[in-house]
Amino acid sequence: MELKDYQQRCLLDVKVYLEALADWKARYDKLAATDQELASAVDFPRKAWEAATNELQRLQYSSKKNGLGEHLPSFCLKLPTGGGKTLLASHTIGLINTHYLKKQTGLVLWIVPTTQIYRQTIKALRNREHPYRQILDINSGGRTSILEKTDRFTPLDIAENLVILLLMLPSANRLNKESLKIFQDASGFDSFFPPEDQLQEHEKLLTALPNLDYFGSQDSFLGRQIKTSLGNTLRLLKPLIVIDEGQKAYSENAQNTIRGFNPSIVLELSATPPPASNVLVSIRGQDLNREEMIKLDIHLTNKASHDWKDTLRDSIAKRNELHHIALEYQARTGIYIRPICLIQVERTGKDQIGEIRYIHAEEAKGFLLRECGVSPEQIAIKSSEKDDIEGIDLFSPDCPICYIITKQALQEGWDCSFAYILTVLTNPTSQTSITQLVGRILRQPYARKTRVQELDESYVFCFQQKANVLLESIRCGLQGEGLGDIAGNVVQDGVEKNYVEVRIREKFKKFEGKVYLPRFVIQEANDWREFSYEMDLLSRINWRDVNLDKIKNLTLLKAEKKDETLAISLSQLESEVIEKRASTLEKSSLSLDYVFVTRQILDVVTNPWLAFEIAEDVFSILSTKYNKEKVAENLVFIVEELRKVLAQERDRLAEEIFRNLIQNKQLCFFLQVEQSPDIPTVIKVRKTARRLNRENGDSIQLSLFDYVPEEELNETEKAVGIYLDEQEKLLWWYRNISRRNYYIQGWKKHRIYPDFLFTEVDSNNDEDCSTVYVLETKGLHLKNEDTQYKQNIFDICNELGKQIRWSDLKQEFFASRIEFQVIFENEWKRKINEIFG
Repeated sequence: MELKDYQQRCLLDVKVYLEALADWKARYDKLAATDQELASAVDFPRKAWEAATNELQRLQYSSKKNGLGEHLPSFCLKLPTGGGKTLLASHTIGLINTHYLKKQTGLVLWIVPTTQIYRQTIKALRNREHPYRQILDINSGGRTSILEKTDRFTPLDIAENLVILLLMLPSANRLNKESLKIFQDASGFDSFFPPEDQLQEHEKLLTALPNLDYFGSQDSFLGRQIKTSLGNTLRLLKPLIVIDEGQKAYSENAQNTIRGFNPSIVLELSATPPPASNVLVSIRGQDLNREEMIKLDIHLTNKASHDWKDTLRDSIAKRNELHHIALEYQARTGIYIRPICLIQVERTGKDQIGEIRYIHAEEAKGFLLRECGVSPEQIAIKSSEKDDIEGIDLFSPDCPICYIITKQALQEGWDCSFAYILTVLTNPTSQTSITQLVGRILRQPYARKTRVQELDESYVFCFQQKANVLLESIRCGLQGEGLGDIAGNVVQDGVEKNYVEVRIREKFKKFEGKVYLPRFVIQEANDWREFSYEMDLLSRINWRDVNLDKIKNLTLLKAEKKDETLAISLSQLESEVIEKRASTLEKSSLSLDYVFVTRQILDVVTNPWLAFEIAEDVFSILSTKYNKEKVAENLVFIVEELRKVLAQERDRLAEEIFRNLIQNKQLCFFLQVEQSPDIPTVIKVRKTARRLNRENGDSIQLSLFDYVPEEELNETEKAVGIYLDEQEKLLWWYRNISRRNYYIQGWKKHRIYPDFLFTEVDSNNDEDCSTVYVLETKGLHLKNEDTQYKQNIFDICNELGKQIRWSDLKQEFFASRIEFQVIFENEWKRKINEIFG
């Protein structure tokens, strides 16, 4: 699965911290070897935090210790609902094992707060075709084992595999520890502990790990006997702990229990982390919005009628409208969307039917059946007593469900992106708030905008609510999902309170609706259409032309086993036997798994048959240099390098095809005036948005629209915009909105959305422009291969642009010349001076 930009930035920050953590841990261990007392005073996780986050000035850090009093590295990824927390957690586990723990195997304790999230997570992790599992398999070399607390495992399982043990938070968060099964003496974990008759070994282990549970006392005849419980096994193995919805694990008892497992490191995932959480990465709602992952705006309809049935009728009408739009969209694109309406009621229990004051799920269902013509198979009830969607694939075209009635059962862990409408059938005086459910309708289907406005937004219907209470409730809901920064995107239909429409300045009205810019278009029969990456490039790539020389030249080393998991528990007891058995078993389990490799490259080579052929070719190439055992030992390394090579080859072959299409005149660069203009005639801006001003405080004068909201620009873009606004030869400038306005499709998948469009005054007529400039700004830290790609595309655009007499298209194009430029933050002022000089 290809990562979004913010996800890549997140993992880069994590990697930087883990590298610093490994460095400080090595220093700590070196000091501890000579002076344990002095080393104990060194808080190496804090030192690493300060070293890794110094440039970003993250000041807050809470030092923590595990159940043995050892310094505990703990960090949090602050991710809004829909931000891909499980995906990032899977990647982060690999980073922790690679850069900090220095191993591929071991135990990960994955703690989740609710049954819904538990079921969802374990289903995904057990599915070998799911991206989460594939990421874990890459990191473990295909040796991933997903377990529950009732499963048993042995030291060899831990030595051989990356074991993910899922645990519900309530299972470890109770006051009476003795009542919990995970702390009770049990068979199945005996191999982790000394035999019952080896009393000295029990005492040795208790000295090393004093927080282990045991029977008896030191003074008794039989001494202290360690319990062979799951809880003690966890303490022994010092697991990597992942805590989903980390904010729910901050009660004193939960924290004591989690740290009492003696974790080596803790990763928290949370949309709303508490103050004591060490937030390493903070992702905002706008980051998700820019990556097309959420539906905005949220349209709010507050019915004046006292009858809840009127509200439900309106929401049904909206769903039907969206359904027809979705069918038209599917006919054009082949992409299936079935809009779903969530209906929130106040009662769902069987014994609550007939309570006049409250709206019951069965009453709402009956109304849908009798008066709205909805068929029974289209309706599902989700409650603690009844679960009509259990085991149902809501994304399947064969699934008929369009309405889901619930009270609060969909609060967390439910993420069907087909949910577009939330209908709140609660009395105005009811304490049941829409806060809990608003996040369920925000995910964008397939994490990609449809470019159909109705299908890119979400809708809330309610009745007789106080406007200020209603809006505050939605804002609270968004904040609870980590989406507080998009609270301004709630639009109360029929009431223009939150947004204002900003129009093109009066002096630039002549350009309104007439700004068309060139794109790449491809010839099809006797017509031209917009160039498509998937249809026109990816489908033309001949994967048998890939160059695998880099794979041929790979150097494979003897893989050394670096498993420290059993260091405390068994190294003192039966190290020799265990190490020998583990080594022997590991060798026998190694194999050249063609299917495993095929799965790992399918997101690059989308044809499974060709992917399998490539896997065969790779093993064939490497087998000429190395024996089968050596190749199998390096399987993970080979897969990682192969993915890099295939991505590079895909881009190389795509570039060749792209340039050949241009050379053969099949791909051209010109205007498509049949499409919508590249700059809108009106933009919506939050009423409270701060306006961009010049450095002296004066309002900007030459932006195409009346004003520009400051929140849409980063610091470099603000500086560039202000500087442009002060140029005498500038006619107007416009901040191009990513994912919505003008873009260029090159030979890589992601479209290029330039940052600025601006025009130079025509020397013969100061109301016209002579040149249009398309500008992309880049920070120095982003000066990389992607930047070079954009420069190459812009060079092609400039070259093709020179071949067109734009003045001949005066009715469609408003200038005589167009120029594309990429500029960096250390040179932008000089470059702009050169343009206007």
